[in-house]
Amino acid sequence: MVADQKGRRPPTAVVGAAGAIDERFGGMAWVRRSMRKAFPDHWSFLLGEIALYAFVVVLVTGVFLTLFFVPSMEEVVYDGSYTKLRGVEMSKAYESALRISFDVRGGLLVRQIHHWATLLFIGAILLHLLRHFFTGSYRKPRELNWLVGVVLFMLVMVNGLLGYSLPDDLLSGTGLRILEGVLLSVPLVGSYAQMFLFGGEFPGDMIISRLYVVHVLLIPGLLAALIPLHGVVMTWRVMHTTFPGKRATNKTQYGDPFYPVFIAKTTAWFLWIVATCVILATFFQINPIWLYGPYDPGAISSGSQPDWYMGWLEGALRMMPGWEWNVMGHTFALGVLIPALGVPGVLFTGLALYPFLERWVTGDRQVHNLLDRPRDVPARTGLGVAAIVWFGTLWAAGGNDVIANTFHIPLYWTTWFFRVTFILGPVLAYAVTYRICLGLQSRDRALVEHGVETGVIVRSPDGRYSEVERRLTPEEAAPITDERPPPAIVLTRPEHNGVPSPESRPVLGRLRLALNRHYTADLAKPSNGHQAQKQKAMEPTARE
Repeated sequence: MVADQKGRRPPTAVVGAAGAIDERFGGMAWVRRSMRKAFPDHWSFLLGEIALYAFVVVLVTGVFLTLFFVPSMEEVVYDGSYTKLRGVEMSKAYESALRISFDVRGGLLVRQIHHWATLLFIGAILLHLLRHFFTGSYRKPRELNWLVGVVLFMLVMVNGLLGYSLPDDLLSGTGLRILEGVLLSVPLVGSYAQMFLFGGEFPGDMIISRLYVVHVLLIPGLLAALIPLHGVVMTWRVMHTTFPGKRATNKTQYGDPFYPVFIAKTTAWFLWIVATCVILATFFQINPIWLYGPYDPGAISSGSQPDWYMGWLEGALRMMPGWEWNVMGHTFALGVLIPALGVPGVLFTGLALYPFLERWVTGDRQVHNLLDRPRDVPARTGLGVAAIVWFGTLWAAGGNDVIANTFHIPLYWTTWFFRVTFILGPVLAYAVTYRICLGLQSRDRALVEHGVETGVIVRSPDGRYSEVERRLTPEEAAPITDERPPPAIVLTRPEHNGVPSPESRPVLGRLRLALNRHYTADLAKPSNGHQAQKQKAMEPTARE
């Protein structure tokens, strides 16, 4: 038994139980190593923890709601506390959702906590994904973890849609009607897929119970398996990534130990996340299903909007012209097929394949534990901002009717504006972001060479005025000047006696070389001169 500094020893029963468990299952050596694992102290690493703790809140509140929700489309007449709907025919699903909101003690609060936590969960996943993209942390040896993260993003988005549809109110029923139209637009198998999901003609009497099983069992089970795999198992197998800075290298990791520092900090952070969800649910109303009424296939509310994470699909449907293509007696409803299936396919396929496409372009197969600053890789950063503008345009187009009504402009003007922005916006965003990155790199070089402006003006004996500048400290200069593994390798066009090699002649070979030239053209490269400047002691300098 190991004693502490005061000579105290753990209770014999605890030591005996721990020894017995270790003899049968092992793992104590792994636990001891894990307790000493270093965790970097940077705010951006908290984004993944926000997603994890929001998921815990979603699970706990979801268990509470399942105790009272009835996933049935059997028709009943409402006779509950909400007087404005008494005597109205509705499904048991909608009636139970109203009962949770008005008759179950704390039911409305838990419903709103569940909804807000879901929005926070998906938002944190998206920001977490963007942080990994812009810093290049998806590179070797973390490609598989990136793929798991993309699958998690997709599953959570689908599960949010299913949960949103369960109350069977007018708004969620409208969403299900759109889902049915998407299924019917699939050539050849669309009608079979619609009958399989709905169990008959829309809306049928089975869709809510089927969505309920997927929402509370299938997808949460997959998430419960993939989230620990993504956040613990795969992360624990490799070093944590770290940002460039003093003493930071590709083979060293500086940070706080998992126990007790990280445990204390992450526990406090968990309590903050729970408190945020409760405060939002208490003071900000969300999804007031009693105002929408039960679903009626012949009615729809003006200004109906889905939750933000589905708004981009709504926008794609609204922007797309109503094109159709008739081939051999089959109608291809391109106006639905492209935005509902093609756009998500491009998004998630692009996310999944990007690490491998970038490796093909850059030729980089090194291990990267040291992250990139976004400004240091202008091509990647520009591509990421272009994707954000692309996604944001779709999202904003999902509210084109609200925008038109608010600003008193014709609806079709907004539609055409988003169509043009959808094509030109990402191109413009890429060009502007690329130039901003170059400007920030130039500023970094100026800071290393000349120092930081202090705002102090001095006058020399000969009457000239100049500003006092302070040289960067080693800690401030390290992210700019320290050597790090290059994010790309310059690929050359192999030639023999002036004749290009066979592998560089195909279209893909020439495309790869062209992309590589563009990618590597403006990468930030620390120089020996910068290293010498960084080693100088702090001393004030003057520049006219």
